[in-house]
Amino acid sequence: MADAFTSIRYPIAIDGSLGRLAEERNYAAHVEQLIVQLLLTSPGERINRPDVGCGVRRMVFAPNSWLSASLAQAAIFEALDKWLSPVLIVGDIRVDAVEETLRIWIAYTLRVRREKRYLNLEVTL
Repeated sequence: MADAFTSIRYPIAIDGSLGRLAEERNYAAHVEQLIVQLLLTSPGERINRPDVGCGVRRMVFAPNSWLSASLAQAAIFEALDKWLSPVLIVGDIRVDAVEETLRIWIAYTLRVRREKRYLNLEVTL
């Protein structure tokens, strides 16, 4: 059975063969894109929703220690729970601060499909 799901792909791109915005037809990939957008958006960056975001990019400048990684982990959990709880259930989050890189590992479950998924993300400057 084919998915009837369609959204605009992130990052935004043009589908050269169709001459219009590229679409995402895979629901799991769409949710992963939502997570990445939320993590990389800084609070205050969105005009009509200034409280949306996690601000992971700012955390790269914090002192590199287990404490800053723990604070990032808490901020990520709070943002995912607040903004994406209708579409996912947060399972486990791990954050490691290595040199100028934050390594983020997220385990989550898609609510609609009850499908367990994982996302690995490295944020560097």
